Amino acid sequence: MNAERDLSPLTPGVVRALTDKLYEKRKVAALEIEKLVREFVAQNNTSQIKHVIQILSQEFALSQHPHSRKGGLIGLAACSIALGKDSGLYLKELIEPVLTCFNDADSRLRYYACEALYNIVKVARGSVLPHFNVLFDGLSKLAADPDPNVKSGSELLDRLLKDIVTESNQFDLVGFIPLLRERIYSNNQYARQFIISWILVLESVPDINLLDYLPEILDGLFQILGDNSKEIRKMCEVALGEFLKEIKKNPSSVKFAEMANILVIHCQAADDLIQLTAMCWMREFIQLAGRVMLPYSSGILTAVLPCLSYDDRKKNIKEVANVCNQSLMKLVIPEDDEMDEAKPSMTIPAEPTSEESLSRPETVTAGESQHGRNELDVTLNQPLFFPCSCERIQVTLNLDGIVQVLDYHLSDTSIGMMTRIAVLKWLYHLYIKTPRKMFRHTDSLFPILLRTLSDESDEVILKDLELLAEIASSPAGQTEEGHSPSDGSDVRPGPVELHVPARPGQLSSSSTKGLECSPSTPTMNSYFYKFMINLLKRFSTERKLLETRGAFIIRQLCLLLNAENIFHSMADILLREEDLKFASTMVHTLNTILLTSSELFQLRNQLKDLKTPESRNLFCCLYRSWCHNPVTTVSLCFLTQNYKHAYDLIQKFGDLEVTVDFLTEVDKLVQLIECPIFTYLRLQLLDVKNNPYLIKALYGLLMLLPQSSAFQLLSHRLQCVPNPELMQTTDNTKPSTSFKRTAASNIDYTELLQHFEKVQNKHLEARHQRAGRAEQLDRRVVL
Repeated sequence: MNAERDLSPLTPGVVRALTDKLYEKRKVAALEIEKLVREFVAQNNTSQIKHVIQILSQEFALSQHPHSRKGGLIGLAACSIALGKDSGLYLKELIEPVLTCFNDADSRLRYYACEALYNIVKVARGSVLPHFNVLFDGLSKLAADPDPNVKSGSELLDRLLKDIVTESNQFDLVGFIPLLRERIYSNNQYARQFIISWILVLESVPDINLLDYLPEILDGLFQILGDNSKEIRKMCEVALGEFLKEIKKNPSSVKFAEMANILVIHCQAADDLIQLTAMCWMREFIQLAGRVMLPYSSGILTAVLPCLSYDDRKKNIKEVANVCNQSLMKLVIPEDDEMDEAKPSMTIPAEPTSEESLSRPETVTAGESQHGRNELDVTLNQPLFFPCSCERIQVTLNLDGIVQVLDYHLSDTSIGMMTRIAVLKWLYHLYIKTPRKMFRHTDSLFPILLRTLSDESDEVILKDLELLAEIASSPAGQTEEGHSPSDGSDVRPGPVELHVPARPGQLSSSSTKGLECSPSTPTMNSYFYKFMINLLKRFSTERKLLETRGAFIIRQLCLLLNAENIFHSMADILLREEDLKFASTMVHTLNTILLTSSELFQLRNQLKDLKTPESRNLFCCLYRSWCHNPVTTVSLCFLTQNYKHAYDLIQKFGDLEVTVDFLTEVDKLVQLIECPIFTYLRLQLLDVKNNPYLIKALYGLLMLLPQSSAFQLLSHRLQCVPNPELMQTTDNTKPSTSFKRTAASNIDYTELLQHFEKVQNKHLEARHQRAGRAEQLDRRVVL
């Protein structure tokens, strides 16, 4: 036949045998081909060798007839065996047709292709390495083959190829990485297992430094870690563990910056194993790389902060996340506040600039504020590419991104308590370490910090108060123009919470009385008065907060800040409060705190004697606001030993509207008089001659009370007042200390009494107006 003649030097018998359906006949033909090729090798007849390989490839291996393809495969394997060490010269021609058969629809043919390639590779050994990528590509497909025989054959070939790579020092890792990066995203279990096995092999070879290319494959490794197969997950865990060991051994050669965003993304994974592993890597990165990780702080916080509120079911993740959080916080130093953003303190390899999404190192996948959304673009849905770059970028603290993340997590009501506490600790830490830069964000943070005072957790409120106290007292908190809190205009509480604080002494021409009492100590900055205004505004709009946490908040603030300044400023603000009912309630609350809290011990002592101009000034300021509540005004006079004025006030009570609430407050005052705070007052009852107005004032209270338990209590106390005749001593020349103190105080009590009457008239008018409105409402309901 012409076809047979065209296939020379193969004999017609060999050609017929190669196309036979029986394997044994094809094998006999292969032996003949092997013998023929050996002769050509001995003759150094390369043209005939190439011709035989071409015939076997084109006419047989790539034939449309299945039996011919099988014959071509066994024939190519025979050629390779015959060529021996010289097979490396013809590998391209030998391998390509065999790899084409890997895609054959016939599983038996795919198996024969595997067998043929095994024989070719076994003979060529290290010579196949230049063709490694095409071999790897073909094997990765066969690894997922549904036929068990094909899979078994591919595994044999895979093991052989791994042995060759392991024993060779000529493996082209650079050329292989792009293929590995592509194949690592396969979703097939067997393909994933194949990939991981190769990564483990390459990692074990001393001459192959896979760590340099870890940024290329790390994302894919974490994807595989979430596989449904326990075996694959375990293999991936081992591979990641080996890489982490290598990183710890050689941190100086690790490209931390190029892998930071990958970890940020997988630290937010829904799969617990992925999240825990990524978090452990993040912990090591922060501790090993130090400030190199600082530009990625916002992304790291986005991933770490929610984990801090995990329950015991995710205890391990929570613990590692807490270490990450603490370690990252330590990277922020005071120099970050002074560092000019245009001048780097150190540099790290830059992120790639080929993708706009990776042009900035910051990563925020949740919680970006609207104005920062364009700057922080890396999300879970974006592909990750990390080409090597010789560019350098600055290692600077990007407070904008960090504050956006912290603000988001503090605003999110679904976030757990421990996360909110961590956010507040972060903000406090930033205000301590970088106050100058942080105060640029204060106006945006202030409203959420005030809202956080309504948190259900006392610990959260305590941290919030610490932060607010730091803002209010930091020297960096002055206005940008360098003005003190006493520069500006109107600071009257209004519908808008945040304004640049203004001078208390310049509020309005109609409200100048008493404004000289506004706080002005150098420890308070321009935000202190603003804080007091907005705190009282919040108490006014959220009465439940005042009832349940008001005393707690104010007492803590007195520990954190100057108690005198707090009471001074609040009294000053309440003096102009338009809601008189709230003013009365707030004054009552402040008075109770002043009289009963251990935190106010020093302030009570300061007011007790009014020995200094500052204490007298404070008394006058408090008095003017305390006038919103008659009974608290009397208690303030008792505290400051202004007994005559207390008596004068009680005389005015006859002109007031005596309500149940009023009598209840008198009842409470009587109870307070029996407390340890007023021990000195009760002892002064022994000095009847020098304290007549104290006794008169107490009798005045007694006359106001109905015959209740409080009446009986006060009555029994007054019955214990001794007869002045019996209390006389031989030394009658000693002047009255009470009279001396009062005379030296230089306080215009007549003016204070007039102020009291004026305020009470306002309250009376307000009550009548409220009663009128209620009556009108009732009429409407009836109609």
